[in-house]
Amino acid sequence: MIYEMFLMNGYGLYVWSAFAFTILSFLSLYLVIKIQYVKEKNKFIAKFGTLNSEKAAYAKSQSINRQILSNTSRI
Repeated sequence: MIYEMFLMNGYGLYVWSAFAFTILSFLSLYLVIKIQYVKEKNKFIAKFGTLNSEKAAYAKSQSINRQILSNTSRI
């Protein structure tokens, strides 16, 4: 009975290979995004880790940061 479920009337090879491909794709995308997140987080901490008033004023003066901050107030 379990063996018949895996075979799926001859289509099991296609179904299970597609399922495995999807899982591997999602896993690889997750790992790539997690690695990129950690790199960006470390760069942020290196740049703004000890954020004093001068660095905070400099960060607020940059146009990209102003755009980001203006978009987050709507959330």
